[in-house]
Amino acid sequence: MESKEIRSFEFDINATESAERGKYIEGRAIVYNQRTNLGWYDEIIAPDALKDTDLRDVRLLVNHDTNMIPLARSRNNNANSTMFLEVVPEGMDISVWLDTEKNADASALYSAIERGDITGMSFMFQADGDRWEDLDSEKPTRHITSIARVFEVSAVTFPAYAQTSITARGLAESLESGKASLESARAAKREDERRRRLIKLLMEV
Repeated sequence: MESKEIRSFEFDINATESAERGKYIEGRAIVYNQRTNLGWYDEIIAPDALKDTDLRDVRLLVNHDTNMIPLARSRNNNANSTMFLEVVPEGMDISVWLDTEKNADASALYSAIERGDITGMSFMFQADGDRWEDLDSEKPTRHITSIARVFEVSAVTFPAYAQTSITARGLAESLESGKASLESARAAKREDERRRRLIKLLMEV
């Protein structure tokens, strides 16, 4: 069963209008090398974590509300996409074309970004590679080295901290997910140490 995780960042996003492109927003949805406080541990997304990520079908939502109609969608970044994703040295950027004339939610989001009322962005993902530091300490650090898939990106109302945090809406589930990840990593370390001790004893016989 795949584990979905949510992370968010305070980010620079611009609401722009042009004759050629209409109304669109640009921003950074994923940031490398930013320390995220997950309560049980700190987390850092490592550079190149998106190297082999599945980005074939990603939606744009608000506050991870999967009950709402997506405001944009990237499908292989093809001509039918209304959102384009670009992996850059700092993380992942997005460019989104919003239908502000026919979609009231899109219009409201554009206005909120233009006014500076929304400045946070979050993403839902599945990690398939990580590395832990200071696992026996009170506050270890998890380095996410590989992200298998990004499911959606969201404009969020309450990023808890500047630069890096979890969203207010996803706080409880993210903390619980973080606790489970930490317990699993510690259990794996204990099992590895048990096997090493057993091998050592067998070699001494």
